[in-house]
Amino acid sequence: MSPSRLLGNRDRDWENGSTASSPASVPEYTGPKLYKEPSAKSNKYIIHNALAHCCLAGKVNESHKNRILEEIEKSKANHFLILFRDSSCQFRALYTFSGETEEMSRLAGYGPRTITKSMVEGIYKYNSDRKRFTQIPAKTMSMSVDAITIQGHFWQTKKPSTPKKPSTPK
Repeated sequence: MSPSRLLGNRDRDWENGSTASSPASVPEYTGPKLYKEPSAKSNKYIIHNALAHCCLAGKVNESHKNRILEEIEKSKANHFLILFRDSSCQFRALYTFSGETEEMSRLAGYGPRTITKSMVEGIYKYNSDRKRFTQIPAKTMSMSVDAITIQGHFWQTKKPSTPKKPSTPK
């Protein structure tokens, strides 16, 4: 027997648009929603682990770490970046990253309000197995980047103190 005969009328129902297989005859599904809308990939949990186990680990940094984690939870952003002072991976600030505009906006910490891709000096990826950051030998920002360093001249230095007025002799 040929496969088309085994299917019977199903084959013709599809071609003819018969009511036997139309959505109107199938009862509407009212159970739990199984399909979830796809969302942009987020590195929220990677950043959370990096802060907890690497950047702000220990009892000394606990209050600072908790403040930063609260800011992450409040934010609607999907991608976060850690700003390091230099290649020694010392935490300075947390930024949100927009893939469309490639602009980074400060969420918490100390550093420039916004960072553009021309300001970036080094790009890092967090390795959760080793609990450390490794520098990526690339210059282009992408959603796989977890931390950055900026060029040294973008860091504000201490403001020069104003010279004291010489006391006037009386």
